[in-house]
Amino acid sequence: MANLNVAVIAPNGYSKDIGKKGTVSDITLYDIKQGTDTVTMLEPTGYPDRLAPLFFSASMADRALVVVEAIDAKLGECMVMLHSVGVAKGWFVLRNFIAPEQLAPLIKGTVLENYEFIDDDATAIRQMLLSVSETGARAAEDVPGAVPIDHFFNVKGVGTVILGMVTRGTIRKHDTLKALPTEKTAQVRSIQKHDDDYDEATAGDRVGLALKNITVEDLDRGIVLSTDPGLRGTTEITGTAELVGFWKHPLKEGMVLHVGHWMQFVPARITSVSGADVKRPSVTLSLEKPLVHPAGSRAVLMYLDGGKLRVAGWVPLA
Repeated sequence: MANLNVAVIAPNGYSKDIGKKGTVSDITLYDIKQGTDTVTMLEPTGYPDRLAPLFFSASMADRALVVVEAIDAKLGECMVMLHSVGVAKGWFVLRNFIAPEQLAPLIKGTVLENYEFIDDDATAIRQMLLSVSETGARAAEDVPGAVPIDHFFNVKGVGTVILGMVTRGTIRKHDTLKALPTEKTAQVRSIQKHDDDYDEATAGDRVGLALKNITVEDLDRGIVLSTDPGLRGTTEITGTAELVGFWKHPLKEGMVLHVGHWMQFVPARITSVSGADVKRPSVTLSLEKPLVHPAGSRAVLMYLDGGKLRVAGWVPLA
């Protein structure tokens, strides 16, 4: 069994005719299940008032489904986010007589150039997503598992339960996981995927984990549950930023950005900027709290005072 995670960039509730409504917060989840094939659709329902739900939906996605009703600043920001996160596969649904060639200048040179155009047909989309979940699952990784938390709560008779996506590796029943970046640990009491019990979960799976030896007071959104000793908690980032072509604000010392990775959305102050290329400046960022990540990943840079475009680009993480 493998799960396909799809960021749905569309009017709120678009997914209700495709999947079954699940968890609701600033992100609304819809599930599709047919035999062992499953799909989780993520709608950033708290966006555009808040940028974080859009980032979280894109960050946890294997694919994106973008419903285009108008070519406007909101669409542009969503597409820049998908490009900055690196969601390289997906689909466009065009409405209101918008033609593919009208999108061409906006997606040229981005990962969205590879997206397919499909019809606005809920039944056909549902079957397509199930088909992709069969063949497009993430490849197994021989690394310890990691689950960034997006929801957590106490269940009477069960105890602490968290919801999240397995972003890498394998999580097994009875594993003892660190709750990074804290020093707390928790043991996996049970694993559920789409309401069924399992002994393990692998990269791409949407899971509910019942935990022992930890309380909801010990947890927060973005905490990463893992056995991986290679995960790092970084409070300072230094690297060459890759700013998107539409970005108009030069990065300056003292500017406060937000840095995104997995389910983390952390304020960070620029402490130094250098380099002649304003689109690829060398930057150092001081973070308000540790950012947990594997080596070789990327962090998305966001500037909440950026106006119509709040996504600046990304920076590599050592």
